[in-house]
Amino acid sequence: MDVKLPQLAEGVESGTVVTILVSEGQEIKKDQSFMELETQKAVGSIPAPTSGVVTKIHVKQGMEVSVGQVLISIDTGTAASTSPPPAKPAQSSAATTTSVNALPRPAGSRQPQPTATPAAATAQDYHYESKSGAPPPAPPAIRKLARELDIDLSRVRGSEAGGRISMADLRAHLQRLQQIAFQGAPATTASQPAAVPSEAVDFSKWGPIRREKMSPLRRTVSRRMVESWTTIPKINQFADADISALLALRKKHAANYEKKGAHLTLTSFLLFVLGRVLKKYPRANSSIDEASLEIVYKDYFHIGVAVDTEGGLIVPTVRDVDKKNLLQLSMELHALTEKTRQRKVSVEDLQGGTFTISNQGSIGGSYFTPIIYAPQVAILGVGHGQPKPVALDGKIAVRTLLPLCLAYDHRVLDGADALRFLKEIIAGLESFNEADLKIS
Repeated sequence: MDVKLPQLAEGVESGTVVTILVSEGQEIKKDQSFMELETQKAVGSIPAPTSGVVTKIHVKQGMEVSVGQVLISIDTGTAASTSPPPAKPAQSSAATTTSVNALPRPAGSRQPQPTATPAAATAQDYHYESKSGAPPPAPPAIRKLARELDIDLSRVRGSEAGGRISMADLRAHLQRLQQIAFQGAPATTASQPAAVPSEAVDFSKWGPIRREKMSPLRRTVSRRMVESWTTIPKINQFADADISALLALRKKHAANYEKKGAHLTLTSFLLFVLGRVLKKYPRANSSIDEASLEIVYKDYFHIGVAVDTEGGLIVPTVRDVDKKNLLQLSMELHALTEKTRQRKVSVEDLQGGTFTISNQGSIGGSYFTPIIYAPQVAILGVGHGQPKPVALDGKIAVRTLLPLCLAYDHRVLDGADALRFLKEIIAGLESFNEADLKIS
């Protein structure tokens, strides 16, 4: 039995092998973990679908694997010693070699067929196909677009880690198809030059160097930041919130929260405020369906909170913030943050966010411009609150000001709407109701 990488979660098409827990010739039990895989910043184990003996391990530690790719082979003790004779699909049985959790090709895609294109169209960049035979890794939006355009993604060369296909790769493939249709051979146009890797620099010419391979987490962060930066027209809106009164309330009630095992932090207050304000500004809680050119409004409010870990930035999600009181949010935030720092978060913990908070205040940062966590359309960057002199009722007073930056997708939010949204957040912090702090 060939055990293939299953679909682990929606949108998760690949991962990196962290640890192989078995060896060839070893007996394995059903549901026993045989491999640990890192996918989208979470590390999880892959269980065996059946009992038997591991006959072959097809992957190595550190290897990037895609959904449908063979991981290990298991002799279940029931398989025939020789290959079964060819049979029609209707006659196949469980006794023949099967693939566990193998995914079918995406709906609407086609197996590559011989074409009558000119000889120049047989270049490797056009006829590239996935060596594993599995669907190539690509974001859901690209898969949907490929289905609608009847494009076989197995013939698109992915330029990102693990052969992952980006929108630029799909666009380049479509350009080549157009060139074949109108010119009879693929060629690079002057207006759309082919993407080429940057020239390698020999830094050792100027002194000693050392190299460190990018971790799977760092590669994931890098890929997502590039996708966000290159595809989202982002605007940054800056403002200050006077949190002097809020800090006084926090000091007054912090001990009661500690007795309940909760940490009353500024992020807890932000989660509470955002859960109410996002309802009034649904566009800030939406996403764009680029394939259908529709704005998707979400009637749930799951807020991602960026967590600084030894391995890099990870963004777990606090769900249904609009339905929880401040104590519940404080307890859940603390538990989720600790689990994230220990790298014990699941893929599900990292998915489904509708808005994100990135709070650098604990480190001491001031203003910064966060990158939107696509497919969301906005993120709030929070700096360190500092005492500053301000004009208050005609007099100079020292108040604690919290630097904020709202980064938003200008395709969805106009400047006026974004500013009103940010001012509503500030108002929620500056006039926080003490009744919402009390523990019943």
